[in-house]
Amino acid sequence: MRSAEEIRERYEKLGEQVGPGVTVVAATKYVSVDEMSVLAEAGIELVGENRAQDLAAKHARYATSFRWHFIGHLQSRKASQVSELSELCHSLASESALARLTIPALVEVNLSGEESKSGVSPAQLEGFLARSDEAGVEVRGLMTMPPLATDPEASRPYFRQLHELADRFGLAELSMGTSQDYYVAVEEGATYVRVGSVLWN
Repeated sequence: MRSAEEIRERYEKLGEQVGPGVTVVAATKYVSVDEMSVLAEAGIELVGENRAQDLAAKHARYATSFRWHFIGHLQSRKASQVSELSELCHSLASESALARLTIPALVEVNLSGEESKSGVSPAQLEGFLARSDEAGVEVRGLMTMPPLATDPEASRPYFRQLHELADRFGLAELSMGTSQDYYVAVEEGATYVRVGSVLWN
């Protein structure tokens, strides 16, 4: 973990790179509870947590220090807890979670078809959005995780496809891009990028 000053410099530089239309979500999956204090000192405003139990532990100590998003796999049994602690869920992808979530959400779309990844398929998206509307969940946009690749350009077709799907259904927000490929995601219309290592490693 770098110093608060170094993280602040990287955070500000990243904000300039992505531009005013893109929100930087600091992904804190590998940041300990104690290390969160460094992020607060660095001026990080918005954090994204992957696990509900880690979200609860970090929120308990730093509730008012950050705005909180949930960006990991959403288990239906954790949806109520995530709703209590977060302002936005990036990873709504199941009917069971849909029934319990009470905060705005982005629907996770599995564009690669990989069985290891969560998300609804593009073919299922229209029906899922309709059921979300019936359930009273505010869907603001879409999220995706492209296949792991060494070349950031390999992610571009997936980001482009997600943007096309969002346009098709009139959704404004796109959560796509991590430390490795965030700049490609921004070029393809991301409104949220989820980055961690680029800030503090």
